[in-house]
Amino acid sequence: MSQDKADQEDELLALASIYEDEFHRADSAQGGEIQLCVKLPPDFKVVVKGEKQIEYKISFLPPLVLNFELPEDYPSTNSPIFTVSSKWMSRGQMSALCRRLDELWEENQGCVVLFTWIQFLSEDVLDFLSIQSPLLVSRHESKASSRKADHAVAGEVGSPCDSWEKKKTKKKKCETPPDPRAVLSLDTRADLLPHLLDFDQAQRQRVFDATPFCCAICLTEKRGATCLCFKECQHVYCKSCMTEYFQIQIRDGNVQCLNCPEPKCSSVATPMQVKQLVDEELFARYDRLLLQSSLDLMADVVYCPRHACGTAVMVEPDSTMGICSVCQYAFCTLCKMGYHGVSHCKIPAEELRSLRDEYLSATAEAKKFLEQRFGKRVIQKAVEESFSRDWLNDNAKCCPYCGTNIQKVDGCNKMTCTSCRHYFCWLCLGLLNKANPYSHFNNPHSPCYNQLFHGVDLDEDEALWSDEED
Repeated sequence: MSQDKADQEDELLALASIYEDEFHRADSAQGGEIQLCVKLPPDFKVVVKGEKQIEYKISFLPPLVLNFELPEDYPSTNSPIFTVSSKWMSRGQMSALCRRLDELWEENQGCVVLFTWIQFLSEDVLDFLSIQSPLLVSRHESKASSRKADHAVAGEVGSPCDSWEKKKTKKKKCETPPDPRAVLSLDTRADLLPHLLDFDQAQRQRVFDATPFCCAICLTEKRGATCLCFKECQHVYCKSCMTEYFQIQIRDGNVQCLNCPEPKCSSVATPMQVKQLVDEELFARYDRLLLQSSLDLMADVVYCPRHACGTAVMVEPDSTMGICSVCQYAFCTLCKMGYHGVSHCKIPAEELRSLRDEYLSATAEAKKFLEQRFGKRVIQKAVEESFSRDWLNDNAKCCPYCGTNIQKVDGCNKMTCTSCRHYFCWLCLGLLNKANPYSHFNNPHSPCYNQLFHGVDLDEDEALWSDEED
């Protein structure tokens, strides 16, 4: 075996050993393909060029792909035959890289050069091309615009061939023509941004899956592939602990409370995360209850009054008519009776109390007449709602965020809504800061300054505690 052949084999075996997942050796020739991710600085961003500038923080860009073939007289005489391709670079930038690879070969002629090339393409590309954060990306919106230059205008932040990229004149081109070894691996008519974001997300997940984490619940160290990470807070727990936690909460109907277990953390699991950890039946219950609770908080949603239906119905603005999409029942959204146009509601809210009193004090014959006139179910509902409304007016207040009725049994004036979990002041019904809800009562400019325990019978509470201790 010649010395060149031996050097080639040694270099290819070293590449296969070091870059096990990134390097693919060719079957029919001395060569192969290697994918190289450019090392990005912290807080690297991509900016979408358009009417409204949007920034995306990314940690990984799609790899540069180096395809090469080793001639018989490499490395003693000739350099490897190669091409460089990329999804996010312009042809001018890749042409500059090709010329730099030629220079590196000339500097190291007679020695194997692939590792020198790989190190340059992995670590020095951004500095060499003067690419800085944010990387400016153009989104192609028409066929005409897709014929203009390349995908990314990163060259506008200063590449060695930026005169070929800039738009000083429509017909001006770089004096140096594009290198034929520079290959665009993405159709110029395609939108580059989704490719960048999808690759970044996939690489982040790959790194997460291989990283060990200690679950704060079971205190066991596990790889990220068997863990769940809450998106907002980035707290990580093992999937077995979170599966049990989600199952208990969903069975109890607390679908709005699938929060991060970390104390005082308000991050919530996404529906996709829940679906990955519970079975189909439990997820169907979660999905149904989540939709129900979300609809209950929407002011423009009512429910079909037919007991056999109960479908959610969207209400048009400034309209009192609702039409059920399932049973086609047209009803008044105020009194829940059949739609009556501009006529007054048969049971206005202000007449519920008088109707209740009239029905409860009426004779059997009069009650029968009222039931025939309004319907027995409507009468019973009116009585129940009237009693409930009176009790709520006397004993409860509405959450200022979602409108849920809240009763204060004991404790201070900092309240937590049982439905939406927002904090609010019992005295002024103002929403409180989630991070520091008590600042409302400590601020001298607040109307409730020093009134955290206003109206609370502290002596009675102390007496109860002392009785329990005795």
